[in-house]
Amino acid sequence: MTRFLKTLESKVRINYHDCDPFNHLNNARYIDYIVSARTEQLLENYGFNTAEIAQKECIGWVTVLTQISYLFPAIWVEKVIIETRLISFSESSLMEEAFMWNENKTKMYAIMWAKLVHFNIGTQKSLKHSEEYMELFRNVDFPIDGKPTFEERVKSVRP
Repeated sequence: MTRFLKTLESKVRINYHDCDPFNHLNNARYIDYIVSARTEQLLENYGFNTAEIAQKECIGWVTVLTQISYLFPAIWVEKVIIETRLISFSESSLMEEAFMWNENKTKMYAIMWAKLVHFNIGTQKSLKHSEEYMELFRNVDFPIDGKPTFEERVKSVRP
C-alpha cells in the first residue's frame, strides 16, 4: 500500500504585483497563493490533477465556504511556506486547512479553511465522490482532535 503524506508543503516568493502600497501581500491574494500551492502539491505528491479531471470527466470541486484569519503580513520578495492538508471529508465534500508561514516556520501569517463540494460541471449539481476518491481521502485525511470551530482552531495554533 502506498503511504501518502498527510501534510503537504511548498515554498513561494511574494510578488510585487500582489502587494498593497505598504508592500504587504494583499488580503485577497493570500487565498490565491494558498489555492495555487494546494493545486501544485496535489499534483506533485498524489498525481491528482484537478484540471485534467475537470476536462476529461466534467467534474470538480467548488468552494462553498472560505474562512481565513490574517495573523501577520507577508511582505514583498519574502519567501513563505504554505502548508496544506485535508482535515475532513464526506461523500460529497472536503474541508481543507492551510497555513502560511515565514520561511523558517517561526511566524504564522495566516490560517485558512476551505470547504469544497464535489460538483458535476455538466449537470451543475453536487455529486457523490467515487470509491477511488474516497480511498484517497481516507489515506490523506488529517483530522483535528476535538473538531474545533475555525475560531477555536485559530486560537489553538496562533503563536
